Amino acid sequence: MVKSAIRKVGMAVLAPAMALGATVGLASAPASAAVWSTCDQYGSTNLDGYTLYNNIWGSGAGSQCMWANSGTGWGVWANHPNTGGIKSYANSTKSINKSIDSLGWLTSNYDVSVPSSGAYNTSYDIWDNHHQYEIMLWVNYNGSVGPIGTYQANVTLGGHNWNVFKGTNGSNQVFSFLRTTDSNSGTVDVKPVLNWIAYTKGWMPGNEVIGDVQFGYEITSSSGGLNFNTNNLTVSGG
Repeated sequence: MVKSAIRKVGMAVLAPAMALGATVGLASAPASAAVWSTCDQYGSTNLDGYTLYNNIWGSGAGSQCMWANSGTGWGVWANHPNTGGIKSYANSTKSINKSIDSLGWLTSNYDVSVPSSGAYNTSYDIWDNHHQYEIMLWVNYNGSVGPIGTYQANVTLGGHNWNVFKGTNGSNQVFSFLRTTDSNSGTVDVKPVLNWIAYTKGWMPGNEVIGDVQFGYEITSSSGGLNFNTNNLTVSGG
């Protein structure tokens, strides 16, 4: 699940497919003109304190376009083949840059509209500032997708019940929290999740600095073209 915006070097450029995405994907955006849109493989912009990334990073990807009306309201049209393997992680990123032990609170509200077909997860991807630890919170998922690592526990934290998995992708530790029922809207209290990882389990230091909180769609397949809409997404901490 390597899809952080820093891992762009060495990815193949998807030239022919992107032209189709530019035509079809932008037509799938809202009727009112978006303030920003891109079909570029790593197209990005900053809006309202959030960084938006199209982020098509996986092998064998098809076409994908991203649009935004604001930093908290945006969407993705994607047409990726059903060939296995993650193709992209279109996301918005909020920088936190505070250690777990100094964070008083870290919360997020989400409201999404996702397709009933395809293979994907809607997830938070939380990174320490050295990219040694990756914390994923899957709020919904569909099709043939699964987390890295092995099952560890079932816990109720931050207002949700999760199945927890722990593993490594070869570059960093990965802690995946999969919500036991799908959710398209709600609030996540992230701080108790971080506390559980650091202080209950001892999987990462309490003085580790949380760098970025990302939220988006990790898409494995969306054959024929599917829409993923973020109606609202806010992240705040202090």
